[in-house]
Amino acid sequence: MNRQEPAVFTNMCMICDGAGNVLVQNRLDPDWPGITFPGGHVERGESFTDAVIREVREETGLTVSQLRLCGVKDWMQEDGSRYLVLLYKTHTFRGELVSSPEGDVFWVPLADLPRLSLAEGMQNTLRVFCEETLSEQFLDREDDWRSLLK
Repeated sequence: MNRQEPAVFTNMCMICDGAGNVLVQNRLDPDWPGITFPGGHVERGESFTDAVIREVREETGLTVSQLRLCGVKDWMQEDGSRYLVLLYKTHTFRGELVSSPEGDVFWVPLADLPRLSLAEGMQNTLRVFCEETLSEQFLDREDDWRSLLK
């Protein structure tokens, strides 16, 4: 039995400032608009950690380090491939905050985040970032994209 499956690898990073704030991005992409954390695609041959560092720098101007993988978000696409988002956290960054064509970036209190206009599914993704007992958000297409938290 062949256990291989095609996959798309992406990442997302929750950057905390140590004062209760997190860096968010108001995405302009009409396919997935709203408030989320910065991140993007892993390029072929690129390490997962290098990819999140590059994506954060491209979208925010900040260079992150001391990243901690805290979970994954994944689902099966219509073509049979798996879409995987590696979820990272850090409190360590340097540089000057700059928005990009992806969307405006700004700091908000973590406690206020659930009340903002979050990108679709981000409410449950935030739980994986914040709750130590969770490590995966699997989107089940069979049940109208039900979010299973594990």
